[in-house]
Amino acid sequence: MSFYFILQDKFQNFIGEISHQLTVIAPQLSSKQPIQQSLLNKNQEFFSFEILKHIKDLRLDYDTTILPPKKVFFTPQQVLLSFKEGHFKAELNPKKMVLFGVHLDDLLAIEQTDFLFRENYEDIHYTAQRNATTIIGSNFQTVAPGAFWNSMNEKQPSKHDGFLTKLKEGYVYQVLTEKAQNLLQYGQFEKASKEQIVLAKEVNEQIKSKLNKQLDYKEKEIKQALEKSYADLPFWDHLAKSCYACGSCNLVCPSCYCFNIEDHWHADQTSGARTRFWDSCMTEDFAKISLGGGKSENFRDSPGSRMRHRMMRKMVYLNDKLGSRACVGCGRCSTACTANIADPVDIINQVMEKYHD
Repeated sequence: MSFYFILQDKFQNFIGEISHQLTVIAPQLSSKQPIQQSLLNKNQEFFSFEILKHIKDLRLDYDTTILPPKKVFFTPQQVLLSFKEGHFKAELNPKKMVLFGVHLDDLLAIEQTDFLFRENYEDIHYTAQRNATTIIGSNFQTVAPGAFWNSMNEKQPSKHDGFLTKLKEGYVYQVLTEKAQNLLQYGQFEKASKEQIVLAKEVNEQIKSKLNKQLDYKEKEIKQALEKSYADLPFWDHLAKSCYACGSCNLVCPSCYCFNIEDHWHADQTSGARTRFWDSCMTEDFAKISLGGGKSENFRDSPGSRMRHRMMRKMVYLNDKLGSRACVGCGRCSTACTANIADPVDIINQVMEKYHD
């Protein structure tokens, strides 16, 4: 691990040189806005990770993005293979790129999906692009209204390649891997001083005081209360009574990884493609299965059973496997929810009020 420093007036040249040589995916002001949020606050800015075409578009002061950066490796719609007349071809086309300016909550989520897509049987469609990508994190300069990441996980992400912290005069650049080391050639860096390294640490600590939300319970307490609440389906039905089953909370989540697979034939009826799409356990048909003979069964047929499952997945089921909770506290779900009921902080507080000893 090494620390470097680059002055503010040299930083744009650094980004420019990288983007001339490599594809850079970075946070930028989005032309697309969530409808319900844009109606509530027309002056609010929304951001997204996109290919950086102009240096001036880079916004490292963003609070959060509409969709998480996992979309670079696990795209919303991804062709897995094509077929024609009995012949099959895996559609693998990883591109060397730099995913730039990722916040700590999303870095942890990427680390979680890295594990899940490599566990047991490696998902090469995910890992091929993941391995070809250099990930550079950046510190929070602004916090999202619904964010509560500081009270979620003590585990710090460690699988990214480098990390930038903005100081008044420039940026401290922490190099964790050879990939991040290779980017030094594109900028005028110097070794960071001890004072700059200490200051960078202080900056990352100070931003925590600007968070508007937090969970005041320990992980074990929440897990125990949720387990106690499991049998009380009327309680969960009450929490979810306004749910539209739109699935927005899942689709914007950086650590959700469910998908559906469909085969589509082309008009020639001899060729086609197998494609996967992001899916959501909060939609009504997610847990619906065929019994044959035109019959079916839905083992999570009520909004409450689906909300219960979502919270169990985030706070109970995966904790031991991941070494942290599967929710990273980004707050995107509460922003995206059309019924304003998806906020994990509000849900957990209600669970704790009823089931905490």
